[in-house]
Amino acid sequence: MRSGAKVALVGGAFVLVAGGLSYGAYSVLFDDGGGGGLGTKTAAPAAVKTGPPDAKEIAETSKAFFAAWSSGNGPGAAQLTNNEADAEPVLTGYSTEAHIEHVVITPGPAVGAKVPYTVKGTVSFEGQSKPLAYSSELTVVRGLTTGKPLVDWQPTVVHPKLTKGATLVTGEPSAPEIEAVDRNGVVLTKEKYPSLGPIIATLRKKYGAKSGGTAGVETWIKGADESTPDVTLLTLAKGKPGKVQTTIDANVQAAAEKAVKQFSGASVVAVRPSTGAIRAIANNPVTEFNVALEGEQAPGSTMKIVTAAMLLERGKATANGVVPCTPDATYMSRTFHNLNNFSLPEGSTFTQTFANSCNTGFIKLIDEVDDDSALAKEAKDVFGIGLDWKTGVTTFDGSVPEEVGGEAAAQYIGQGTIQMNVLNMASITATARTGTFIQPVIVPLDLDGRTPAKASRSLPSSVVQQLNSMMRATATWGTGAEAMASVGGDKGAKTGSAEVDGQGKSNSWFTGFSDDLAAAGVVQSGGHGGTAAGPIVAAVLRAG
Repeated sequence: MRSGAKVALVGGAFVLVAGGLSYGAYSVLFDDGGGGGLGTKTAAPAAVKTGPPDAKEIAETSKAFFAAWSSGNGPGAAQLTNNEADAEPVLTGYSTEAHIEHVVITPGPAVGAKVPYTVKGTVSFEGQSKPLAYSSELTVVRGLTTGKPLVDWQPTVVHPKLTKGATLVTGEPSAPEIEAVDRNGVVLTKEKYPSLGPIIATLRKKYGAKSGGTAGVETWIKGADESTPDVTLLTLAKGKPGKVQTTIDANVQAAAEKAVKQFSGASVVAVRPSTGAIRAIANNPVTEFNVALEGEQAPGSTMKIVTAAMLLERGKATANGVVPCTPDATYMSRTFHNLNNFSLPEGSTFTQTFANSCNTGFIKLIDEVDDDSALAKEAKDVFGIGLDWKTGVTTFDGSVPEEVGGEAAAQYIGQGTIQMNVLNMASITATARTGTFIQPVIVPLDLDGRTPAKASRSLPSSVVQQLNSMMRATATWGTGAEAMASVGGDKGAKTGSAEVDGQGKSNSWFTGFSDDLAAAGVVQSGGHGGTAAGPIVAAVLRAG
């Protein structure tokens, strides 16, 4: 028992009396309902209670938990949760590892079984100290086996940013703070460029020790694994930041940050085709999970860039060759439709089919290919999709599984089992632009000697020329014309609308290039690609 706490037996229940708590908290270890006092014969055990805890149980349980936690009694607090094994090290570490003391927890009025509260304490470490304050909430539930009211254990009970497997720590971090700079030396901060916050945290964890800085004293949330960035909560003593060079362009990044604010669920990435340098990454909202880099979604008709490249390479179509575009088409008993069942006049070319995003024109060419795995091979061998990209941060590098029949047909138009994010689509556009996959990077390869992923071959020059002309047509008079009207230079585009099961409105996808900059964007439930994602991509391209 921690010094200063007293235990008394009152009315058949143990009460922990802890002084110094502003709300007069107390800890009640509930009895089993025997009802006997001292010296009396114990009654038969009561039946295990069921149903949601009542208001009294919620109040008593939360107060008991707060009292144990705030007094540094981690094991005692953990016993009042429904997962003692996971809760105990986190609650004990609050004082022993995070060095948080003089804790005062003030609960607010319960809302059902949820109890909101504020936490105020002092972090003290090696002569340095600072106050720490934040808010969180807990939920009281009924124990499945005991029937007792218990705190439903979640790491967020201790701190709202704490996740499973993560820990609160105070000390000198192994990686000092960094000063991330753009390609021209402009300092990048999470305050000015919010989408870069999680990326800067990742760069610090990965490259901070080599950046030339010195560590200060901090309180931080240590990620559950090496791929999870640490989150600094409090700086007790500043160190000297090290410098980490990035490929970001501050002007393009600023445009990307502004552009995604137009829609919730928007993401965009810009890449330089000639070098693979990532110029901008933006998400709205900004979360620890970076949708732009780690998302996994069907990309809709933007995938037709890869499909068109495959068809051109195999000689199954040419930019000026005739490709029928009917309202619907069937392959292996699966029927596909165009948007609003549109069709194109007889004799329309492959360029017109591409620029108008005609699904059926692509589906009708599957029999000509006679290889269901052709698209998967093209995506990997030419565009580098599914290889192990070494960008400098955590990324999902795309997936085009080999499929057969109707599922393979769905892949031709970017549906089915294909999974992409806007980084992947920006890279695909960059590869289409030059004909050669250059793996995207956000920090120079020589910073840590990374070996980039390499595709096994490039596109023939004739295919590159045709693909670029088809994308130019999309940007000038096709489905991307309105969005790209304000973009100058040599420009091209491809729109996409990706249907998602259970979602009333399709995801809006758009990708394009202008001179030596490629960008791709997505807006969740944004509808047509040119309407939502298109203006975002155009704004980024204009800034390049």
